[in-house]
Amino acid sequence: MSRPVLHTDDGEGAAAAAAVADGARVAAALEELYPEARTELDHRNALELLVATVLSAQTTDVRVNEVTPELFTRWPDAKALAGADEAALTEVVRPLGMGATRARRLIGLGRGLLERHDGEVPDGQAALEQLPGVGRKTAHVVRGAWFGHSLLAVDTHVGRLARRLGWSTHNDPRGVEKDLVAHLEADGVGEHDDAGNLTRLGLRLILHGRRVCTARAPRCGDCALLELCPRVGVA
Repeated sequence: MSRPVLHTDDGEGAAAAAAVADGARVAAALEELYPEARTELDHRNALELLVATVLSAQTTDVRVNEVTPELFTRWPDAKALAGADEAALTEVVRPLGMGATRARRLIGLGRGLLERHDGEVPDGQAALEQLPGVGRKTAHVVRGAWFGHSLLAVDTHVGRLARRLGWSTHNDPRGVEKDLVAHLEADGVGEHDDAGNLTRLGLRLILHGRRVCTARAPRCGDCALLELCPRVGVA
């Protein structure tokens, strides 16, 4: 299959398009580095993963994990969330910032699950995205990590690595997702093997972005992908 052409948001994609990391080799290297990659949001069921992922917007997984034990103890299911006292819930999630907004979002989420899905988390993209606070990325996280689908959840780390590897020049998540999937397919990466599973590959890109390929000071000298990566945009 021929390699797809990159599209750019900012007109700077011409040089980047010429330097593209081999998707199959990158996926295999990341699988070796992070064989047991999993979401770092603590959860025991689909609802807890959904709530934690909604809360993770504009904060870190570490901080979310600090507030969810109390949250899940006091409001363990959709019915409890739907009937939660907003002030009490706000106080629990306040350390994440925007406490009142997050609390209202969770109450709305509980009500949506209760009214539309009998309190259960649905395994459907459209059904999830219709719930308060749930967008494409959150739905992909839940459907991939809990229900076992091969879906790419594009966050800031995945976007950054995709651009540095030459897989995309987009900044918007949908553009990154489309480009990344197209390049993996062109390089013969199959979603049914572990290295090519989009859910696990996305988690590995996130871990690598947090630990090595950081935004401000990427540790290229310590990176196992150094010989594969064109380092697009890295000084």
